[in-house]
Amino acid sequence: MEEKKDHHSPRKSAEAAVVGEVADNPPQYGEHEHETGLSQSLGSRHLLMFSIGMSIGMGLWLGSGTSLINGGPAAIFLGYCIGGSIVWVLNHAIGELAVLYPLPSAFPQWTRKFVDTAPAFTVGWAYWFSASITLANELQGVVTVLNFWTDKVPTAAWLSIFLVVMFIVNICAVRIFGETEVIMSGIKLFWIVVVIISCIVISAGGAPNHHKTGFEYWNSMPFTHGFKGFLSVMGTCIFALGGSEMGGIVAAEAKNPLKAVPRAVGSIWMRLSLFYVLGALMVTITVSPKDPSLFGGDGINASPFVVAFQDAGIPGLAHAMNAIIFISVVSSGNAQGYAGTRTAVGLAEIGLAPKIFAKCDRQGRPWASIAITFLIGGGLCYLNVSNSGATVFTWFSNLTSLCTLYTWGMIFLCHIRFRWAWKAQGRSAKDLPWKTWTWPIGSFYGLIWCILLVIDEFYLAVWPLGKKSSAKNFFANYISIVAILVLYIASKIYFRGPFWIKAENIDLDSGRRYYVESTEDPEVAVKPGKLSKLDKFGVFNFITGDSKI
Repeated sequence: MEEKKDHHSPRKSAEAAVVGEVADNPPQYGEHEHETGLSQSLGSRHLLMFSIGMSIGMGLWLGSGTSLINGGPAAIFLGYCIGGSIVWVLNHAIGELAVLYPLPSAFPQWTRKFVDTAPAFTVGWAYWFSASITLANELQGVVTVLNFWTDKVPTAAWLSIFLVVMFIVNICAVRIFGETEVIMSGIKLFWIVVVIISCIVISAGGAPNHHKTGFEYWNSMPFTHGFKGFLSVMGTCIFALGGSEMGGIVAAEAKNPLKAVPRAVGSIWMRLSLFYVLGALMVTITVSPKDPSLFGGDGINASPFVVAFQDAGIPGLAHAMNAIIFISVVSSGNAQGYAGTRTAVGLAEIGLAPKIFAKCDRQGRPWASIAITFLIGGGLCYLNVSNSGATVFTWFSNLTSLCTLYTWGMIFLCHIRFRWAWKAQGRSAKDLPWKTWTWPIGSFYGLIWCILLVIDEFYLAVWPLGKKSSAKNFFANYISIVAILVLYIASKIYFRGPFWIKAENIDLDSGRRYYVESTEDPEVAVKPGKLSKLDKFGVFNFITGDSKI
């Protein structure tokens, strides 16, 4: 096949210059082999804010309610600690690859380059389907949030209105989309600080109800359903953390990946600690797992953060919290629409999807990719019309978490294979424009956890929490892996070839970004064989990140 021939092609002499070698005519700053019609107008500020708040949506604000009910305080806290550690090393692996290969859709293109065409086809379409499902889930999350204020508006009407809103945001120029997400991420970042302070005050008895909770629920019911309950929480935690890999996709539309990507990677600790770990902890010290008002319970199905303020006798903060959740869910829906469309573009560019999906207009908008993503995501969201929000959320989050774990696992494998190929072809790690200090432990740690969690999901699909085993339940919760296996087998039969490409035959030069000296931006430009000034002086620390070399 033509794809295989390109994939195994030897390095071209004109492309042989890597960082650390001087080419006769190296590409100018910002050039790379596979230019696309996408707009490259996003700066480091956009990627930094995307990395902080782009994926914060229904999974955290609402899904924490089902996790608290099923697992208990200790389970949800441990779940986010484990999931957060995976995401942290994942972003370091992505950062190293995205600086060198900032390609549209990133993950299938990296998989095709470092592993093989068949898994690239599989991971690409799995990630696209995951983004479409999550878009649908965020839309039904909008309905749940708005029903806190009124249930007079038909569910289908809310779904239609906000499907159109998210569609409009996604067809705006990329820079407008970027500015919209920066504003929303800023609001989320500010509010989580308010939530943390408020919940500490509430747990200490400083709220109007003067009820001191402290670690009352940790002492009385740390695990509501034992070890199995803890296992059930992991799927929701992974769903909530899904989208954390978005920096790899957004890098293709960044002005300067060498400056923007490391900053985004360096800021990941802020989101993981503030939003997920501390956010989950605040829920566990203020809300009882037995509260009927929790999302997934028998009452109003509200966010646990909203319930915390309501129970404390602070209705004003409860309404403000619900408004912030509304903004977050819309923001996350926008992000998933973006991820789905860019994945389709990348698949089309490497021949794994119809070519029409790669076509963009003058403003860089891939209309066909946008249309197919919103058609599928928009259609699935209407399942909420005849089912409860919590039921639909459980279906979608289980399907999405499996696709997410498969994608994360392939990213870790790509990073491992990239490093092996780099070494096998006689290149030094010192020649990388930016490298992570988590190698090699981080990538192997993350890959092992992804495998274990897929097994965990299989166990729960066969023996579900609080339900009897059934074929219907198994396929409803595990169909993603079944579909992934079918896609892989079919694509492997079609593309053929070995299980994976030998490290010495991997083409490390095509599709890569070169960084050469530029008088216009001396702070971030890199001449072959030299480190950037930012890396040299270690500016990427604390808020902006860590760039240890």
